[in-house]
Amino acid sequence: MNLLIIHQNFPGQFRHVALAAQSRPDIAVIAIGRDTAPGVHGIKLLRYRPIRKTSNFAHPYLHKFEEAIFDGQQVRRVLTRLKQEGYYPDVILAHPGWGETLFVKDVYPDIPLINFCEYYYHSKGADMGFDPEFPCAVDASSRLRLLNSMHLLSLEQCDVGISPTHWQRSLFPPMYHSKIHVIHEGVPLHSPEPVPAASVKLPSGHVIKAGQSTVTYVARNLEPYRGFHSFMRSIPYIQAQCPDAQIVIVGGDSVSYGRMPIGYENWRGKMVAELKVDLSKVHFTGNLPYATYKAVLRVSDVHVYLTYPFVLSWSLLEAMASGCVVIGSDTAPVKEVIVDGVNGLLVDFFDGEAIAGKVCNVLRSPGDFSLIKKSSKLTASRFDVEHGVKGYFEIFDRVMSGCCSR
Repeated sequence: MNLLIIHQNFPGQFRHVALAAQSRPDIAVIAIGRDTAPGVHGIKLLRYRPIRKTSNFAHPYLHKFEEAIFDGQQVRRVLTRLKQEGYYPDVILAHPGWGETLFVKDVYPDIPLINFCEYYYHSKGADMGFDPEFPCAVDASSRLRLLNSMHLLSLEQCDVGISPTHWQRSLFPPMYHSKIHVIHEGVPLHSPEPVPAASVKLPSGHVIKAGQSTVTYVARNLEPYRGFHSFMRSIPYIQAQCPDAQIVIVGGDSVSYGRMPIGYENWRGKMVAELKVDLSKVHFTGNLPYATYKAVLRVSDVHVYLTYPFVLSWSLLEAMASGCVVIGSDTAPVKEVIVDGVNGLLVDFFDGEAIAGKVCNVLRSPGDFSLIKKSSKLTASRFDVEHGVKGYFEIFDRVMSGCCSR
């Protein structure tokens, strides 16, 4: 089987599928990605350079759409060259989020195209307008309609869609639901590692030891979309009730989804300036090597995961598998994974005092939550990478046999 993977930031969400394909002697895999994509060792990556020629005369609503068209054209050029060289994939797996799949079918009209259906925007009921602290622009919903039109074009021409959660699939128009399969890509939960960790040394040199009343929070970047502001506002309450708690905050100071705060270099600076906290017991680690990050989770007693209604972070599943008690926001799609009081605890995203109350309940009586921890690990095991890869390859087999063709 010839498998072609298209992802702006290859491998992105397709890392485990790409590695599994690479390891199979009957599969030849190549990829297309931007010139900034990290790639995967041993997998041929054809890079394209994005062109930014957005017209000053175009309507502002069209700027992102124009960028998507330019990227789609660049991918089409790569595909055309491949076809001229005699390359024909059996399956194309792609993330359409930046326009790369817009013209795939113009080059390979009869090749099954599987799109990763990550997110379809809504002006109400999802991330947009969720946080009253950051009101939307008056024309936000109108801009989203234009952005969604690009996603609709990609969805219309693909043969199959894959969405990581049922909630994410539900955001797409109902007429396409039968086309979209729910398969989480999987998280490497069973990699060999010492369990439990006795201690972990942070970049600052501070050592966190197991059994030390440790609270963790993780996000790719510390920003409101992942509830960083709400978590920070819970810290004064945590420190008042549990003064010995060590709080470890993992994540960068950029933004992945929102905007930087006005008047501050980053959200960390803004929240530290806003609050009175004992910073000697709050440890900002920045981004950590993966092994160190996993060790931090293993020494943690309680992990807080907060998010707008948006895409689900891998860190939630990794925390659930690590053996600590996870407190998650009562938002979608967290509620699809955590059942309150069964495999974790749910809390109001905005209520810092309630977050602190649940955190300190766990820290005071960790033995009372042993069944929740056990159930949490069991839930996480359903999202192991082996299950995700198996689901993807089952879809490959089905489209190649014509079972999922339109």
